[in-house]
Formats: sequence, structure tokens, C-alpha cells
Amino acid sequence: MALHQTPKPTESELEILQVLWQHGPSTVRFVHEELSETKDAGYTTTLKIMQLMTEKGMLEADKSSRSHIFRPLLQEEDTQQQLLDRFLDTAFRGSASKLVMQALGNSRASKEELDEIRNLLDKLEGGTQ
Repeated sequence: MALHQTPKPTESELEILQVLWQHGPSTVRFVHEELSETKDAGYTTTLKIMQLMTEKGMLEADKSSRSHIFRPLLQEEDTQQQLLDRFLDTAFRGSASKLVMQALGNSRASKEELDEIRNLLDKLEGGTQ
């Protein structure tokens, strides 16, 4: 028996989801205007992607008014976890330590960030907080 698999958003779908997670239920026009601030995308392209996302079960459309209102059906944290798990498996062969070492080696972590990492490690090990 196959388990229900959460849809894996493409890069364009993820950009749309991020607008909806940040601003809440929105029209295609609003999502398109937000996306247009950072990329060149046509209105009909945004509309088509959002329609496909509705068919895939990623969005729900409220069609009670002339301008349909779309809301995400995928939760932000669940989607982030799924994407991180997939990235960890494919890029680092499932090794969280390789991921962390690469991330810390490529950028300067602030003292505050390092303190947060230490606190998280303490919690994971069952140590003091």
C-alpha cells in the first residue's frame, strides 16, 4: 500500500507558495505583482501555474467572488522539512554533519548564530539549555 506523498513543489511553485505563506490567501493578480518585483513573469503564466498547483492539491481556490482567492494547502514548515530532507539525501548522502560543516565553512556565522547552534546541539543531546 502506497503512502500519501506530499507534492514536491517546483522552483516556480515554491515562489508562489512563499508569497501565499507570507501574505495569506491572495488573488492571482496580487501574487503576480509580488513575483514581478523580483522576476519577469507574465500574468497568464502565474495564473496557469496556480491552476496546476490547485489540480496537484497544493492550493485551494475560493471561487465565490469574481477574483478567485487562492490559499496554500501545504504547510510552510512541512514543505521546508521535505525540501531539506530531499536536499540532504541528494547533495550530502543523508549526512547532516556534512551539510553543517559545508554551511559553516562557506560563511561567517555570527556569535549569536553559533550560540543558537550550540543550544540546539545541547537540546538534541539532552544536555542543558
